[in-house]
Amino acid sequence: MKTLVTAIQKGGQGKTFVTCHLAFDFCERGLRVAVIDLDTQGNASYTLAEYLSGINASELFSNDPNGLSERFKHIEKDGAGLTLIGADAGLANLDKMDFSSASARLKAGIKAISKYFDVCLIDTAPSLGVAMTAAILVADYMLSPIEMEAYSLQGMKKMVAVIGNLRRQNTKLRFLGMVPNKVDARKPRHISNLLTLQEAYPQLVLPLRVGARDSIAEALGEQMPVWKLKKSAARKATQEVRALAEYVFTKMEI
Repeated sequence: MKTLVTAIQKGGQGKTFVTCHLAFDFCERGLRVAVIDLDTQGNASYTLAEYLSGINASELFSNDPNGLSERFKHIEKDGAGLTLIGADAGLANLDKMDFSSASARLKAGIKAISKYFDVCLIDTAPSLGVAMTAAILVADYMLSPIEMEAYSLQGMKKMVAVIGNLRRQNTKLRFLGMVPNKVDARKPRHISNLLTLQEAYPQLVLPLRVGARDSIAEALGEQMPVWKLKKSAARKATQEVRALAEYVFTKMEI
């Protein structure tokens, strides 16, 4: 099983959008997909409610990996599909744990369920707390969606520094890059900020973008991928999101 975390120290950048659509796409490719929602807001848990496993995300930080593994045995029989390990109130207690203990427990929890899945996608809260740090320390890959606004660029600047520090502890972590998201080509500042980002991090910005598409937010609200919306306005969004999923799928070498 390969693990990817979406993370950035700024809210509203599209982490949940990316996580959910990668999950939908990978599932359609015939993969066994686990989604872990570590954000107490639970947005991914809402969109993917149909796939709830009945196991809470905070349980991955318990000291009982063997018991956790037992509860996923049915996945082995069911084959391809999507399984959500949903956000819960217990995640708020993670801030009482130190980073090393939390990452060690999460690593053990993910290892316990790894034989049942091909890929694990982790959605995180928009702050560098214990949950996000632990997720980055155990992941194989990381992706950071980012809006083309000044505050977002500042948040990404902080995130790049964080990634550099955490990669010293998680040497296997591969940062796939930044996903320019909600890009409105009609707004000069968006184009200017995108150029600024590309010039500042030429090797870290993905060679694609996702536009400011209302259809994406609508699809998430209706608990489906954007390509299932029966609207012509969703066609362009579908092309962009599918291109993103293909890029990530290829880079992860699943």
